[in-house]
Amino acid sequence: MTLMQNFRNQSESTKGTYAGAAVYLFWGSVVLYWPKLEPATAIEILCNRVLWSLLTLLIIVALQKRTKAVIEIFRKKREVFLLLLASILIAANWGLFIWANLNGHILDSSLGYFVTPLLSVLMGVFFFQEKLRSLQWMAIAVATCSLVVFTFSLSGPPWLALSIGATFAAYGYVKKLAQVPAVESLTVETILLTPVATIYLVLLSLQGNNTFSSFGISHSLWLASAGIVTSLPLLLFGFAAIRVPLSRLGMLQYLSPTISFIVGLFVFNETMSAERLAGFVITWLALAILSYDVIRQRTKKLTM
Repeated sequence: MTLMQNFRNQSESTKGTYAGAAVYLFWGSVVLYWPKLEPATAIEILCNRVLWSLLTLLIIVALQKRTKAVIEIFRKKREVFLLLLASILIAANWGLFIWANLNGHILDSSLGYFVTPLLSVLMGVFFFQEKLRSLQWMAIAVATCSLVVFTFSLSGPPWLALSIGATFAAYGYVKKLAQVPAVESLTVETILLTPVATIYLVLLSLQGNNTFSSFGISHSLWLASAGIVTSLPLLLFGFAAIRVPLSRLGMLQYLSPTISFIVGLFVFNETMSAERLAGFVITWLALAILSYDVIRQRTKKLTM
């Protein structure tokens, strides 16, 4: 049996879990990619992500013959509203994440995605009535302690990290509410963002500040590659989000910040104070408790 055949024979939940793990591994490594797009600013990169993602997605939609399905979504007010909200949330998340990576805050962005799983778990409780066990509540309490430590070490709450975490957790929540297939969902989200991105880049060009055509073919190709770098992982995330409970999706998500943490610390040599390290350690403890609980529950099911 081939690897693809084995994948097809898995349950939808298992397929979603594999997709979620793959996308988070990729997102953890992508911090090495953004510096290649300089001297473009974070907003210019964000707008290029939108436009080149649209081109990539339209090709995918055409090849998979899903054009009618995309058009049909625009006739549904509820889905359009939810996907508009999702597009705003993911644009905010992208912008904050890119800015953090270009300005020496990879560890802050890493913390943001460490916090996201915990926020996803809480959203599962408050919006989907998912039941939390005692160990899960303990993990939430430990994570709260880590935020207190960060607040004191930074002379204020870690707003950048919290903003990154909150926007992505909310994006996952809205995507789950919309229940639109991954390709159609991301295509509609990108179409909704395209007018704003286009206007910004046109204004930037009129001011002579658009770097796309000003720094050679190599720079242009790097910016254009943002379409693939953006679209394919988000398609995988959309595939996973509607197949996996938010609590499990939250557990998978710590793969991404772990990789970016290592890159920020050892590749980009960002500063790590003792207080900051303590905050990270407490956050990891919270994630370890959550992970242990997931493994314990899965073992119980297998032995029943």
